[in-house]
Amino acid sequence: MIYNSGYAQVDPDYVEARPRENAKNLIALLGARGKEIRHLDYGGGEGLLSKLLRAAGWQSTSYDPFVDGDKHVEELGQFDLITCYEVFEHVPEVRTFLRRLSSLLARDGIGLFTTLLSDGNIRRGEPLKWWYASPRNGHISLFSRKSLQLLCNQEGYRFGSFSAGFHAFCKDIPQWASHFIHG
Repeated sequence: MIYNSGYAQVDPDYVEARPRENAKNLIALLGARGKEIRHLDYGGGEGLLSKLLRAAGWQSTSYDPFVDGDKHVEELGQFDLITCYEVFEHVPEVRTFLRRLSSLLARDGIGLFTTLLSDGNIRRGEPLKWWYASPRNGHISLFSRKSLQLLCNQEGYRFGSFSAGFHAFCKDIPQWASHFIHG
């Protein structure tokens, strides 16, 4: 397991810097709309992102199977927005994981997630040199844009990317997100 007591030595931004940056970016992205929706940060570690969002007036919950193993995620209800920052690449059964997220996502909800795309980084017949595939990173699932699109489509979702590392899936675009996701 990569998330052990020594992980912060390898990835010092995991504990505080990235959750703070992600909270700042979500608040900027959604503005006042963020206070009107239910948010789940799946894979949220110790929950700092959700704590920061709650301090800003959001209805935010954090769940991490490594931290909250005694909680039953199904009992949390459904959410309008689910974020998964740096989670997909750590999941061995990605279809099962997306189905789990589906059970937590409201019909008109949106999933936002980060994972780097392998497009251009992995080439057939060449040795793997991409830093993102390093064993210490614990990245056991790697994705191309096409593989993510196929995965989401197979589960009934539309898929889109904002960048090579930031992606979204949804069935329908809710009004509260129409300013940043367009049909």
